[in-house]
Amino acid sequence: MFADCYRDKKVFITGHTGFKGSWLSLWLSQLSAKVYGYALAPLEGERSHYAQLALPIESTMADIRDFARLSAALQEASPEIVFHLAAQPLVLESYRDPLNTWNTNVMGTVNLLEACRHVPSVKAVVVITTDKCYQNQEWPWGYREVDALGGHDPYSASKAAAELVAASYRASFSSAHRPQPLLIATARAGNVIGGGDWAQDRLVPDAVRAVQAAKPVEIRNPRAVRPWQHVLEPLSAYLLIGQRLLAGDVFAAKAWNVGPSERDVASVAAVLDGMAEHWPALQWQATDASAHETQALRLDSSLIAAELGWHPVWPLSRALFETAAWYQRADLAHLHTLPQLNAYLHDAIDAKLGWAC
Repeated sequence: MFADCYRDKKVFITGHTGFKGSWLSLWLSQLSAKVYGYALAPLEGERSHYAQLALPIESTMADIRDFARLSAALQEASPEIVFHLAAQPLVLESYRDPLNTWNTNVMGTVNLLEACRHVPSVKAVVVITTDKCYQNQEWPWGYREVDALGGHDPYSASKAAAELVAASYRASFSSAHRPQPLLIATARAGNVIGGGDWAQDRLVPDAVRAVQAAKPVEIRNPRAVRPWQHVLEPLSAYLLIGQRLLAGDVFAAKAWNVGPSERDVASVAAVLDGMAEHWPALQWQATDASAHETQALRLDSSLIAAELGWHPVWPLSRALFETAAWYQRADLAHLHTLPQLNAYLHDAIDAKLGWAC
């Protein structure tokens, strides 16, 4: 799998205790990588997918804004590749605390890349941003990597700025005073769903908490259209990008969109109704929007399909089924997270996707 390129490799993940980070840590562990994590510790009493999985990886629980601590952790691990997922990832939280959002998403990225360029072992960095990094025009077609960056809310704008930081480091420091180039790519994923997400003010976790409280979930903007995908979809793309960077492919060191097929671009209402087909207790009702939100957002992923051969595996209907199934057995996540990963890989192989073979 992935040409066995991660076997025995030292891999450093920032944000490994988060939703995507915990799934990525599991996957890399299954690929026999030596995984090092750097993230904030889950809050006391907070549900944590990472804690449930109890993965045998080395963790540093610290803040991405602490440059000295981050640098020391990187120097000690001496990884070959870094996946940077640590972020303040919520739109509404960015309105409540814009200073922390900007410091974490922008200066956190600066800290990471600055630390990496002084660690000779690091060959590649994959910086994870978001589809919301584009200057939104409410277009009926998908944004491409060459479209203008921007953002109305502090979260979106800070992620656009993180893209600029990565581009600047790629242009300025990739070969400076290093035994080999530091190859830097960014990945802009769509709206990610799947088991293990317990964040506040996010669609699926809010719906799950509402079901557990036996009440409808309140939805701010049910007609908003987004590119939905299961969490394993972008992770497969991150690993594929990392594989190409580790192989020294300088043409992979750029920005990549990672989204679903056009048929899986759907409204918030359609996503909730689709989950409810597998979980009838899930109900929702519209409420007044509390902050500005983009009405329509689509992502054009034709570049990564053409140049790296990446394609999504699970359609939205399957993603909704797997997500509903996971949360209905959430207390046993450690027993069915890995089977979901294996099912995804089996389907990727059946589809004859090159990265899975």
